[in-house]
Amino acid sequence: MNPVENQIHTKLGLAFQPAHLEVINESYMHSVPAGSETHFKVTLVSALFDGKRQVQRHQAIYACLSEELTSGVHALALHTFSPDEWQTNNQVPASPQCLGGSKHDQQKN
Repeated sequence: MNPVENQIHTKLGLAFQPAHLEVINESYMHSVPAGSETHFKVTLVSALFDGKRQVQRHQAIYACLSEELTSGVHALALHTFSPDEWQTNNQVPASPQCLGGSKHDQQKN
């Protein structure tokens, strides 16, 4: 694992005691230098999410990862579930292709 990816995984694991946690570095899909750790997809299943709205779940994750978000992590695709929600529908959508930066300019041509 890469250092930032590992740090995100560790922090979320400690803070949310997840039943399931997946952190995927999707930086390679974006207009960033090779080896970057700037874009992540997080799937997090936690009993702490019971009765919480998605916005509350995301705010809790942003608070937990505030250091990473101010020091290089540009984007988090968050997929959060309570254990019951995960049992009912454990489908996580595929990430869309990035059209930002130079990739967007290439599509115009």
